[in-house]
Amino acid sequence: MRFVALAVIIFSVPIFFILLQQNAKYRRYLYFAVGFLPFVISAWNLDGAIISWATWPGQTKGVIITMLDALALAVVIRSRRSPLFFPFTAIIIAYIGAAALSMAFSNNPQTSFFYAWQLGTVLLVFWATANICMTEDGPKMIIAGLVCGITLQAGYSVSQKLSGVIQASGTMGHQNLLGVATHFALYPSLALLMATKKAKLPLFGVIAGLVVVAFGASRATIGLTGIGVMLLIFLSMVRKPSARKTKVAVIGLVVLALATPVAISSLQQRFSISSTEGSNKEREAFKRAARMIFVDHPMGIGANQYVIIANTEGYSQKAGVIWNRGSRSAPVHNTYLLVAAETGFIGLFCFILLIFVPIVAAFKFAWSNRGDPKGDLAVGIGVTLIIFALHSFYEWVMVTWVIQYLLAIAIGILAGLIMQRKASKRAALVAKRRQQKETSESGEPALTKST
Repeated sequence: MRFVALAVIIFSVPIFFILLQQNAKYRRYLYFAVGFLPFVISAWNLDGAIISWATWPGQTKGVIITMLDALALAVVIRSRRSPLFFPFTAIIIAYIGAAALSMAFSNNPQTSFFYAWQLGTVLLVFWATANICMTEDGPKMIIAGLVCGITLQAGYSVSQKLSGVIQASGTMGHQNLLGVATHFALYPSLALLMATKKAKLPLFGVIAGLVVVAFGASRATIGLTGIGVMLLIFLSMVRKPSARKTKVAVIGLVVLALATPVAISSLQQRFSISSTEGSNKEREAFKRAARMIFVDHPMGIGANQYVIIANTEGYSQKAGVIWNRGSRSAPVHNTYLLVAAETGFIGLFCFILLIFVPIVAAFKFAWSNRGDPKGDLAVGIGVTLIIFALHSFYEWVMVTWVIQYLLAIAIGILAGLIMQRKASKRAALVAKRRQQKETSESGEPALTKST
């Protein structure tokens, strides 16, 4: 079955290419799929392993390709643009290089290569998203896919909650993973909802996102979601206030207030069967282990190696991580420490650049032309990345393929918007020069419309 899945994915590339070439209707559907697929690939088995190490305790289980990779490859081939000139490409390639370099310090280079391969597919999805978002309808269709993906997960969460599940995880396998994924649909949806009356679908993204957060009962997700919503409302109003934004902001804050008791109830149910004190102590023990690894191995122990090294070389024991399967098989719950331990200071530096350079670019784009409605979407992307950066202090799932796909899509949307604006400015400059040339050749001033 594994080879059948691989064959289907590989042969889907030319099919996607043909559909992209035929007409705009098919292209819109496929652009939608880019945003939707990350939420369903695992549940619908839309992936295949060239090399599979299913029992490996690291975050990446082999050399895996997905249907999203096939679609992204078809988009990149069809575009005929050189993706190397897209914004942020150099940073992503540098991070891939850091992961590849860590193979030299790994006890098992093959498993470290698994993570480098994963980052390569992330780069491919980033390029495809950036290409799509250079078109007028591209960003809207990808956001629609993200909204429908989180709405589907909200439906599963409601069903699980009604069935007695305390922490609903949708089809993601874990509530923390779903909680982080929610950021990538919630904030862009809220940004578009505040910006225009025509945006109906983003309303579902906001409602579904809040449902998922409330039913997931993750402390970090609930707290950071509240911060993110208020930050987005504030920045959007500061950038360009309007009656529409004021109305949506008031309604949004009321909905957030109504969702708070539901979230608190979910947390109370969770803590009635588990201790927060024990969870906090365990997280601190993980951090001690990761710091010891980084001090001993400043160049890293190899990507995808944390769990093995922490146990076999005694770091977990020295740090006081309790001896049970759940604790000893999990990475440190801090992405920055995990990246530092596995890929060293070079990998950590590249990872930080990967988050913070796009944040700066998002707000620069949004504020450079306050009359451009695309700037509101850029604010949504910027807030998404800020909350992602904060959430990385409390979770390790940022190194999983699901979240990295979503990160690539978010940064890709921003890159596409930047490229689209540059193309518009170039076109305006060319038109201006042509007009000046015609004027100089005729010796008469160009006619202009009177108002």
